[in-house]
Amino acid sequence: MRRLVYYVATTLDGFIAGPDGTDPSGSDFLPVTPDLVSFIARHHPETLPAPARQAMGIDGPGTTFDTVLEGRASYELGLAAGMTDAYPHLRHLVFSSTLQRHDPAVEVVRGDALERVRSLKAEEGRDLWLVGGGTLAHSLLPEIDRLVLKQNPTVIGAGVPLFAGPFQPHVFRPVDQVLLESGVRVLTLER
Repeated sequence: MRRLVYYVATTLDGFIAGPDGTDPSGSDFLPVTPDLVSFIARHHPETLPAPARQAMGIDGPGTTFDTVLEGRASYELGLAAGMTDAYPHLRHLVFSSTLQRHDPAVEVVRGDALERVRSLKAEEGRDLWLVGGGTLAHSLLPEIDRLVLKQNPTVIGAGVPLFAGPFQPHVFRPVDQVLLESGVRVLTLER
């Protein structure tokens, strides 16, 4: 059975974006460093957006994921950057009851997110990549099998939390960690 993997960059204090919710990629608190790009290209090249893949000469299917899942706010960050489908090499689903404008290749899920993810997990294929955001991650928490956190050595105090929702304890166990030269620690945890 396919796994749902929340693969995301985070700060030490558990934020995936700043208080304004804008794209944190390349910010002072979630920098995209050469060693991080190299790690991603080597281990999860399918998680690079299409323009980056093209610039790096990366082609073909991914090594881990064949599907990307994201919430409306995360998807709209791509729209603001001029990309209607940042991941055309993956099956792309956006969970939103309000999204109006989207690429025809992107499936918009307006119904029960947990039900849709359970049906996706039952299909044949590679793992499912949950890219964000925090509200969607919290709603899908019962189905998340693995966390891969690109934990940056920064503290910002406020912002979009890794999981945005009410108190709901879940236990994951660490299974791997890689410390990059930039100080980013890639932590892998499983349910």
